[in-house]
Amino acid sequence: MEIKKVGVVGCGLMGSGIVEVCARAGYDVVVREVDESLLAKGLERVRASLLKAVARGKATQEQADQALSHIRGTLDLADLADCDLVIEAAVENMAVKKEIFAALDGLLAPHAILASNTSSLCITEMASVTKRGDKVLGIHFFNPVPVMPLIEFVRTILTSDETMRIARQFGASLGKTMVVAKDTPGFIVNRLLIPYLLDAVRLYEEGLATREDIDTAIQLGLNHPMGPLTLLDFVGLDTTLYIADAMFEEYKDPRFAAPPLLRRMVLAGRLGRKSGKGFYEY
Repeated sequence: MEIKKVGVVGCGLMGSGIVEVCARAGYDVVVREVDESLLAKGLERVRASLLKAVARGKATQEQADQALSHIRGTLDLADLADCDLVIEAAVENMAVKKEIFAALDGLLAPHAILASNTSSLCITEMASVTKRGDKVLGIHFFNPVPVMPLIEFVRTILTSDETMRIARQFGASLGKTMVVAKDTPGFIVNRLLIPYLLDAVRLYEEGLATREDIDTAIQLGLNHPMGPLTLLDFVGLDTTLYIADAMFEEYKDPRFAAPPLLRRMVLAGRLGRKSGKGFYEY
């Protein structure tokens, strides 16, 4: 089976990036959002990103125009019925994802593959509401999708060899480097990243050092592009808390227990760059 048409559910920060890289690779892409304003905002994000790529010499105007010609937006999930691969990039909520997967399973052709871009939730649980468990996997992109070179494939105990082969071909066509993880909370990247970020919050919470010194120490001492508190602001404190809570629920390991400061910052609306305030102000 060859993937020719890709569906994306959700055109937020991650979804719009997935739409862009698929369209730039020559796939016809249908992206679905829940209302007109979110769809318009998402498609505008794709256009702005392509314009930025042209301005930086990463793409020609002709290539940007060609990519845009491959994209169609919709509010109707049924418009994804003829897709060969659908990537769900909706809100990180299992109930919502299972509802989407069940609906798509009833719409898509038998050969079609269903994937989730989740960063932490159980792929097997999503597959359980479908009749195509062998054709379900995680395809976890990283933000910003057009720039970050990695895809984390998540294989469940149901995912077939054929599905993984097709997924790898798809990832290669996007020019991405691919890794494969088992379906356990956090997969590879977040399994290692979340405890590190939580420890950075604990150091700051305990008054061990200033936020600037914690970030500078990691940047220069470990040669990281940014320190952990800056990274938390970039990822979103609410997103980090959600992933940490999901991982703690599964493992009951204190490494994944969110520090009180992180939870209180989220409750106070200090979510990082997205809200203008986190550990730093923007």
